[in-house]
Amino acid sequence: MIDVLEFEFMRNALLAGLLVSVICGIIGTLVVVNRLVLLSGGIAHAAFGGIGLSFFLGLPVMAVTLCFSFVVALILAGVTLKAKHRSDTIVGVLWAVGMALGVIFLDLTPGYNVDLMSYLFGSILMVTQLDLLVMVVVGTMVLFITGYYYQDLLAMSYDEEFARLRNVPVKPLYFLLVCMIALSVVVIIRVVGLILIIALLTIPPYIAEKYARSLRMMMVFSVLLSCLFASSGLLLSYFLNVTSGAAIIMVAAAGFFISLLLDRLVTRRTSMSSVSTSN
Repeated sequence: MIDVLEFEFMRNALLAGLLVSVICGIIGTLVVVNRLVLLSGGIAHAAFGGIGLSFFLGLPVMAVTLCFSFVVALILAGVTLKAKHRSDTIVGVLWAVGMALGVIFLDLTPGYNVDLMSYLFGSILMVTQLDLLVMVVVGTMVLFITGYYYQDLLAMSYDEEFARLRNVPVKPLYFLLVCMIALSVVVIIRVVGLILIIALLTIPPYIAEKYARSLRMMMVFSVLLSCLFASSGLLLSYFLNVTSGAAIIMVAAAGFFISLLLDRLVTRRTSMSSVSTSN
């Protein structure tokens, strides 16, 4: 482990993984409890349109992708609030349109030389000091906003009607949450790519939910699990010489299936104990 950290790119990659883990743990928890997984996937894949547009216009990738993702996020937020029964269709359409626009913009860019794999599956080993600074800023914003609106987010996440009765501004808060998801997605693309974002946003919170007794504890457990998956996957990719983003997700997937197996074993043991007690 110490030998690996002698390389600056590995230190930057590990720090990036830990910073993104904080973002994923918090935002991912809100995504899971508010059932916004499909919407998050739509934002993530539509962001590819922003990537293509940035190369077509010759502008900074992160800035253009962030603006593009915000526009998509606001459209999706408005649609899901007004037409929930058709929201999955709209998400699917914008998902496909965003990807298609990205491909078309890249095709129209004269002499472009873009490593699409780095955007589809991440390039955590290429993280720069500027990327780390952006992650720190985004992570700080996510922590501050979530902490400031924690009680309102808690009420909205578990009982929307009760939240309205408490005069919680549900609609503005929902738009704010969706915009935070868009902001987080753009940052996470650098680590695992837009194809694998949903796994990193949902797997740790799914596991954490089984053991947490509150939304706050669920966030803490999710952050810790994300840190474990990110660091383990990064080391695995280094020693096996495989893509880091994919390795991180495979480690997370292993944790997911282990949690399912443990749940089944506990359920079986509990059922067997109840049967023996009744006899």
